[in-house]
Amino acid sequence: MQLTTIGHAGLWIEAEGATILCDPWFTPAYLGSWFPFPRNDGLDHDALRRPDFLYVSHLHRDHFDPGFLSTVEKSTTVLLPEYGLPLLEEALRALGFRHFLPMPNGVTTPLGEAGTTASIVALTAPTDGPIGDSALLVADRSARICNLNDARPTDLGPFLAWGRLDALFLQTSGAIWYPMVYDFPPAKMRALGERKREAGMARALRLVELLDPALTVPFAGPPAFLDEELFAFNDLERDPANTFPDQTAFLDVLAAARGPEAGALMIPGSTITLGGATPELSHALGPDDLGAIFADKETYLRRYQADWAGWLAAERSSWGAPGVDVVGGIVEWFTPLMERAPLLSAEVGGTVLLAFGSDEVVLDFRSRRARPGSGEDFDHRFAFSRAIGEHLVSEHVEDWINDAFLSCRFQASRRVPHNDAVFTFFKCLSPERIDFAEAWLAELEANEEAIEIGGWRVQRRCPHGRADLSRFGVVAGDTLTCHLHGYCYDLATGACTTNPRLSIRAERLPPASS
Repeated sequence: MQLTTIGHAGLWIEAEGATILCDPWFTPAYLGSWFPFPRNDGLDHDALRRPDFLYVSHLHRDHFDPGFLSTVEKSTTVLLPEYGLPLLEEALRALGFRHFLPMPNGVTTPLGEAGTTASIVALTAPTDGPIGDSALLVADRSARICNLNDARPTDLGPFLAWGRLDALFLQTSGAIWYPMVYDFPPAKMRALGERKREAGMARALRLVELLDPALTVPFAGPPAFLDEELFAFNDLERDPANTFPDQTAFLDVLAAARGPEAGALMIPGSTITLGGATPELSHALGPDDLGAIFADKETYLRRYQADWAGWLAAERSSWGAPGVDVVGGIVEWFTPLMERAPLLSAEVGGTVLLAFGSDEVVLDFRSRRARPGSGEDFDHRFAFSRAIGEHLVSEHVEDWINDAFLSCRFQASRRVPHNDAVFTFFKCLSPERIDFAEAWLAELEANEEAIEIGGWRVQRRCPHGRADLSRFGVVAGDTLTCHLHGYCYDLATGACTTNPRLSIRAERLPPASS
């Protein structure tokens, strides 16, 4: 089996009797904020346009690139994850794809007639990606690989059932706007950044320890930030408080834990061949050019920035839609959604203020109504430019996370702890999406299976992201840490020290009798 990385989470798989194109991304995403790093604009796109199979893991714009996908041969068969909503299929059909192979969750499916098989593990909670995320497993007679991209599986059973992986591709960098956009004091901002970076590295390393692949490839990030107002988000000097560490930073962590042979650096155009005595790795660049990307990152990014300056200027000028009633449009749009979402509104439980220049909208989740604002108090506040507000309303963007929030082009404040439900609402700005979130919340079981770990009996699922604590939980003294997202719990009290809104059921086990 031969695998070629094509940038970010993009992968070209050549297995026996089957080629698979995974998550090709070439068009900058999120209002021009994210660019592939290292750059992939020099790759031969023609070679990627005629795969046997296409796999798009989810609808985030650094995975689903309509501009490039519109050029892919439409006779290609799409491997379709089993999601609760048909949003991915609808988006691909709108681009002209007509051949779909539904992949039941976790079921091994033959691809062609040469013995290659695949399985997709779909994550379907409202908090997973844009209401859905997934990972791909592929095997032929020579190798077994997992393309985990940036999926955060809470149950590793389907992955472990495949046996030992020859290669694991997983995200090791951050991919979020927190804490950079918040108005925290500098010392707090730095402490939170350090914690976020450490938690991301720990999560990735924990997944490697649990899945135990022969080889790990850091993948699916970080992005490059080329707009000057965002350029400081690039991790130029391995700043411990920067949440976007590059591939080499994680490889050093991995080497310290499992040895230098445990990981491999791959950039766009790198190829690895599996199935022999040892993996065979080659790069499109020579050693000096490859090393310079990471050794002198600022010079590399400044050249990249200059090459895309014209595109960025055009992108910025395209956002506004003068004449759009931003406040009235949001009030008319959001109020019916809030009215039909009593469970999600209760989870938010307060007020969210949206500011667009001098205009404000208050989302009052207690009364489940949106209204024009006038400088009142809030629990959460998000301030965007007027142009971005016009874009969101005129384009009727149904997932603000997959657009404005991931752009990092806003400022945020909060007077209460972080609340995932706030951001779930902004993913669900249509009746179909909001009904899905309500149904999911209604099905959560209050009383669930308990497990025993580190001398304690605790609920099996983390209250934050529903991760299986038998795999992701680590107990040190009276503290349990869930390494999927880094949330910590004081087992003696049940309190979450990361987010006071959460708590866990826990009881100390009696000492084992001798």
